[in-house]
Amino acid sequence: MEGELSEALGRVLRLGEAPRLTVAGRTDAGVHARGQVAHADVPADSWAAHADTAPRRLARALPPDIRVRAIAPAPEGFDARFSALWRRYSYRVCDDPAAADPLRRHDTLWHPHVLDLAAMNRAAAGLLGEHDFAAFCRHREGATTVRALRRLDWQRDADGVAVGCVVADAFCHNMVRALVGALLPVGAGSRPPGWPSAVLAAAVRDPAVRVVPPHGLCLEEVRYPEPDQLAARAALTRRLRD
Repeated sequence: MEGELSEALGRVLRLGEAPRLTVAGRTDAGVHARGQVAHADVPADSWAAHADTAPRRLARALPPDIRVRAIAPAPEGFDARFSALWRRYSYRVCDDPAAADPLRRHDTLWHPHVLDLAAMNRAAAGLLGEHDFAAFCRHREGATTVRALRRLDWQRDADGVAVGCVVADAFCHNMVRALVGALLPVGAGSRPPGWPSAVLAAAVRDPAVRVVPPHGLCLEEVRYPEPDQLAARAALTRRLRD
């Protein structure tokens, strides 16, 4: 998605080359993003010349699975990645084969066993807070795996689909999919509610934790502070990541 959007933006604004995008969350291949945010540095005169027609022309230039909902000059100090306060993801699981909607097969995981969401929520409660999530992240050289997990819980939507909500200041590679992978066995009854917390405390990848498929995951929302706090938030986040 990032490359296609960058190329389209370069054409729409008549730039010599595609601008470099900074995105709020770099999602794994196959993950959906309903609330992605990005910024790019472009010449002021190029923006001024094409601002009025940019949204309509971007809609024509992009493939049907990518849409730009809004485009505008960013406030002073804004950084799509480092200014963010938190990101919210959802993960959809259908555990009733008779109710599985074929039209939702591209954004919903089909699970063969009925899930006990109360047990999953008890297990999830033990993962909240700031921890080293090395047990649930793919290691990257020089990158920290310390994250502040603000929310992790499950409920059923109007169709009975189990929907997990995950909110953190940021996520490391595969973190959400691994957290879901640790909670599903609890919901299915094959692991006790205390197991995910024990995996977290061990601080090493556990081969028993299955990283669930990406298609059930969606970046829903990215929240930013007030405009006068954007630069300070970006500076703080950079220091924390270092």
